[in-house]
Amino acid sequence: MSSDPTHSELPDQLRRKLLLGLAAAPFVGLASGLTAGRAFADVPATSVVNTTGLAVTDTEVTVGILHSVTGTMAISETGSVEAEKLAISQINEAGGVLGRKIKFIQEDGASDWPTFAEKAKKLLVNDHCAAVMGCWTSASRKAVLPVFEQYNGMLYYPTFYEGLEQSKNVIYTGQEATQQIIAGLDWVNKTKGAKSFYLLGSDYIWPRTSNKIARKHIENHLTGCKVLGEEYFPLGHTQFNSVINKIKLAKPDVIYAIIVGGSNVAFYKQLKAAGIDLSKQTLLTISVTEDEIDGIGGENIAGAFACMKYFQSLDNPNNKGFVSAFKKMWGEKTVIGDVTQAAYLGPWLWKLTVEKAGSFDIDKIAAASPGVEFKGAPEGYVRIHENHHLWSKTRVGKALASGQYELVYETADLVEPNPFPKGYQ
Repeated sequence: MSSDPTHSELPDQLRRKLLLGLAAAPFVGLASGLTAGRAFADVPATSVVNTTGLAVTDTEVTVGILHSVTGTMAISETGSVEAEKLAISQINEAGGVLGRKIKFIQEDGASDWPTFAEKAKKLLVNDHCAAVMGCWTSASRKAVLPVFEQYNGMLYYPTFYEGLEQSKNVIYTGQEATQQIIAGLDWVNKTKGAKSFYLLGSDYIWPRTSNKIARKHIENHLTGCKVLGEEYFPLGHTQFNSVINKIKLAKPDVIYAIIVGGSNVAFYKQLKAAGIDLSKQTLLTISVTEDEIDGIGGENIAGAFACMKYFQSLDNPNNKGFVSAFKKMWGEKTVIGDVTQAAYLGPWLWKLTVEKAGSFDIDKIAAASPGVEFKGAPEGYVRIHENHHLWSKTRVGKALASGQYELVYETADLVEPNPFPKGYQ
């Protein structure tokens, strides 16, 4: 902080700009605001901050946004797009990145993994984006990862996921398995006395790998616990009555649900129609955020538990400012889920890392990322680990008929990310 000019040292016009920027994002934190002020005062030469041909000019820097805004995953990914655009808008209002305003190019992954790979290549090779905020499913991330590594791009990936991955070219702003899957199972075993589980998931890499980790934890680490069933359904699947009947016969202590996208609407409505009362039957999900509840209807999922790191209802100053700004930009009826918040972190963490590195170059960003902290995160303080995941808290919420979650548990401290937990691979 000592190298930053104080307000009294700034010219009047510059001080007004800085104050306007800080007013536009009051919950971002003073450190970020002063960094923005420095960017106004001292814009480094493009030849110095861009030595690898990225889309950086004296006044602009271009990034990519790559999510599904059509297809079955649109219900989940639209919020990510909105959060990233909000963050970019706030960063621009606060002075941009190294004195440059952020311009974005948006592409639609269309809930199709080959399309994600094709669009990622376009953003890196044709558009020379300095960073890309994108993907939701692990299938889409796995599809684009070789592209980012081949062409040396930087992806900010916002979704909680199964772990078992680490890349120089990805910053993972969501949780990995130890922060969500394992922590959530420990919580439900301890607080609910749960001994038997029925595992459900959509049929692709994240739910299958997550349930593989869950099964290992249940059978090998939770005393006397067992899995009664495990089933998967194609993306977009809408007929769940058969498996619901199996669940009713099996009578598990916990329904462990990792169903994604629009299929959640049918599943939870059919669960209620079949007479399963989630105030009596424990259901723990790691895939239903407030974004999905908006489609499901709060009355159809009330009583279920979710293990996430963020809920819209979190009571802290950062989050109140974030929720207010989000609703102002996207409408009072919009809701904010875990992945939406993690997507919001992407542009801010990128900005802070660029300013730490003093460069937009990908190799320098990758090297500078460990230790970068964002004190203005809506979830609370976060920090990038050496493994490119975030230190974050684990939280459990109970779904309310209003469509929000009531916080029922959170870790006292940040949980260190460990994408390769021993014995779970």
